[in-house]
Amino acid sequence: MDRLANKVAIVFGAGPNIGGTIAHFLAREGAKVVVSDISLAAAEETVDFIRTRGFTAHAVQGNATIEADVRRIVAETVQTYGRVDIAVNMAGRVHFCHLLDMDMDDWNESVLSFPTAGLLTTRYTAKAMIDGGHGGSIIHLLSTAAHFGEADATAYTSSKAALLSFARSAAMDLAQYGIRVNTVTPCSMEHQLWTLMRDEVLDPEWQRPERGGFYSRDDYLKMLPLGRFPRASDLAWATVFLASDEAAIITGIDIPVDAGLRHKYPTWTPGDHSGANIRDFVAKTHITRFGETQEKLIPEPPTASGQSDPISQEN
Repeated sequence: MDRLANKVAIVFGAGPNIGGTIAHFLAREGAKVVVSDISLAAAEETVDFIRTRGFTAHAVQGNATIEADVRRIVAETVQTYGRVDIAVNMAGRVHFCHLLDMDMDDWNESVLSFPTAGLLTTRYTAKAMIDGGHGGSIIHLLSTAAHFGEADATAYTSSKAALLSFARSAAMDLAQYGIRVNTVTPCSMEHQLWTLMRDEVLDPEWQRPERGGFYSRDDYLKMLPLGRFPRASDLAWATVFLASDEAAIITGIDIPVDAGLRHKYPTWTPGDHSGANIRDFVAKTHITRFGETQEKLIPEPPTASGQSDPISQEN
């Protein structure tokens, strides 16, 4: 539990799923963590959770796509904890739309947001590391959208692909300072089953739309060789590794946390062989916050005694 002892981290993006779980895991491994979010309430919720576990954290409000905000967040981190060793960035805006219908304001906001946040968080945390006379680790969260074409997602894929190329070039620019820049790529995440997705999993009236690149959760699950969606904790463990001295010689790489999706043969459907299906998967799925298991996504039916079966711990 001390892989990041004596290190200071900034996490840009603080919700209870990906960003909050990463912040929790960094703190759990010994880092002092500054949690930044465009919503101060979200940042404070994450910090409160981390502190109740006995770890050290500090909340800061800010928008990672605004230069003055990022400069202030980094300065406050140095003022509070004396240094910056780790930066984790997942900030940006998402707009999904068919390219024939794309609004230009949405396009500009989405395409610029992820690489802009990447530039600003990398520039100012790297400057703090250089001023401190030490190296560090900078990690950007991507998406399979950075690597594939996705229907109705031209703005998102363009933005994430730009961030991927930015991170590779930044790794080269900062290598002479001992600063490593890497990326982590998830595919569709398990927590989206209860935060975003309302298709055949939770809505029995759902009908697959006829137009565009829509697919069901069952379609997606059947494509995953390991037969489950990544959890926020899976991303957090990859981030902890890249932030730690265990990855001291690693820079410019991308770690796919995608159950094998990126590297499978395109026409092979793993679920057709394993029998994986979304309803069985959801029946075993638990809601998580900050990487800790909460209630089941779909509660068990009452037993003969009128009580539900105990919840198993999966994380």
